[in-house]
Amino acid sequence: MGDLQIEMLHGKDQGSQLLHHPDRVTVEGLIHQSLEAKEFAYCPYSNFRVGAALLAHDDRVFTGCNVENACNNLGVCAERNAIAKAVSEGCRSFKAIAIASDLHDQFISPCGGCRQFMREFGASWAVYLTKPDGSYKEMNVSELLPVSFGPEDMSMKKVVKISNEY
Repeated sequence: MGDLQIEMLHGKDQGSQLLHHPDRVTVEGLIHQSLEAKEFAYCPYSNFRVGAALLAHDDRVFTGCNVENACNNLGVCAERNAIAKAVSEGCRSFKAIAIASDLHDQFISPCGGCRQFMREFGASWAVYLTKPDGSYKEMNVSELLPVSFGPEDMSMKKVVKISNEY
């Protein structure tokens, strides 16, 4: 996936051992951190826990979990939580995100709002959809949100052209 520099290893033990190595982050390590983040989820209404671990281009990892609210639309998904945390600490460029839930029969997939939120920060970074056993499916943001609209579509030239067409 382009410039993604996550070291691919096989076996949960190897991934866990390299999780804290200062020079590299493994896919398995990133998934492990998303599973850990899921434990902090606040979801008293849906009981659907989600965790995310976001790898920035400077190799920092930001985690997030879903936080529900009695007023449903005020809740925040794990993916947006992790991205907002990263942005609030100065990161705007990401290599990958791993998403974890308690679903055993299928890989967790981000909601439409999270897909668009991820797209704001690029279309080609990796997204790891996981299961609790650590298995995963790798996609990228553009595969999750094809024919998407992003910041580059907001240039003044394009906005003027689009508005003149209507």
